[in-house]
Amino acid sequence: SAYTPYQAEASQGTLQVLYEYQTMMANLMAMDVSNASLYDGASGLAEASLMAVRAQRKPAHRILVAGTLHPLYRETIETITGMQGIEYVDLPWCTDAGRIVPESLARVDDQAFDALIIPQPNFFGTLEDVDALTDWAHAHGALAIGVVNPTAMALLKPPGRWGGTGADIVCGEGQPLGVPLSSGGPYFGFLCCRQDLVRQMPGRLVGRTVDLDGKEGFTLTLQAREQHIRRSKAKSNICTNQGLLVTAATIYMALLGAEGLKRVAAASHENARKLVDALTAVDGVRQAFTAPFFHEAVVQLDRPVDGVLAQLADCGIVGGLDLAPWFPELENTLLVCATETKTDNDIDLYTAALREALATAEVA
Repeated sequence: SAYTPYQAEASQGTLQVLYEYQTMMANLMAMDVSNASLYDGASGLAEASLMAVRAQRKPAHRILVAGTLHPLYRETIETITGMQGIEYVDLPWCTDAGRIVPESLARVDDQAFDALIIPQPNFFGTLEDVDALTDWAHAHGALAIGVVNPTAMALLKPPGRWGGTGADIVCGEGQPLGVPLSSGGPYFGFLCCRQDLVRQMPGRLVGRTVDLDGKEGFTLTLQAREQHIRRSKAKSNICTNQGLLVTAATIYMALLGAEGLKRVAAASHENARKLVDALTAVDGVRQAFTAPFFHEAVVQLDRPVDGVLAQLADCGIVGGLDLAPWFPELENTLLVCATETKTDNDIDLYTAALREALATAEVA
C-alpha cells in the first residue's frame, strides 16, 4: 500500500525496498538524502518550497520561480502553500531561446528570496543554464530548488553538481522510472536534499542497521508526518509515500542500472532529434527555440494548432500539446515529445500525418 505499517520494523521487505530506492535516487541526483517518495512531482515542489522557507533563519516568504516551470506545477504550489503567506515571483524567460537568460536576474538583484526554483529540462523541453542560476541563488542568500526529469539526470549534470556547491533541494515526477500511465496516472514524487536540511524534509527516511544478534535490518529513522508526532510539529500533513509505484521504480532502476538509464536517456534524445528534424522538414513547420533540448521540443506552425490536432486525432495520433492556453505569446505552437519507446516508423507515420493535416487545415 502507500503506507508503511505502524509496526514498521516487522515489514523488512517494504523497508528494504524503500531503502534501496532512497539510495538510488540520492545517487542519481548526486544529493545526500532522499525521502521515501511523495504523492507526485507537483506536490513535491510545494513541499520543497515549504522546506526552503523553514530552512531560512530570517525567511522572506518569497520564492523566485523560473517562468519556464510547468504551469500546472505553478498552480499546484500556489494552491498548497497559498494560505501560508508565501509569495511566488515569476522570472521572465527568453522567447528566442526558450529558457531563462541569467542576465535577467539583474532586475531582482536587490530583492530578498528564500529560494529560486529551477526546472531542468524546463516545460518547453529546453535546458536551463543551471550553473549560473544556482550560483546566483547562493550569492543572494537563496536556496536552489531543482525540478528535474529523473531520466534526463542519467545524461545531464545532476543537481548535486550544479554551480559551485550544487542545488540544495531537488524534486520532480518519478513516473518516467518504469511507471506506466493509465487513465491519468499513477504518479509519484521524489524529494532529495543536502544533509543539513534533512530535518526540514517531510515524509519518511529508512535506514540500515544491525540488531542485537548482529543481523542486518532496516528501520524508520525519520518519520516527520502527522501520524507519528504532534500534528502541530509535523513537517507536512499531506505527504504520501506512493509505496507501490516506488517499488516499481526501484525494480526498474535496479534492472537497468546506471548504464541502462543512460541508454534510455540517450535513445530518448536521439528520437526527439529525429522527430524535430523530420517535422521541420515539412513546409509550414519550424523549431520555435534555439536552446538545446532533451526529449521534448516546441515547433511553430503557420496555422492554428487546434485544427491540426483534430485531424491528427482522427488518424489515431495524439499530436502534442497546444501551448497557447498557458502561454498566449506562443500562438500556433506545439509541444512534441519522443521517448525511447518510439521507432523510426512511429516518427515517419507522425510526420506524414502532420504533412497531410497541414495541407488541408485552415491557414491563419
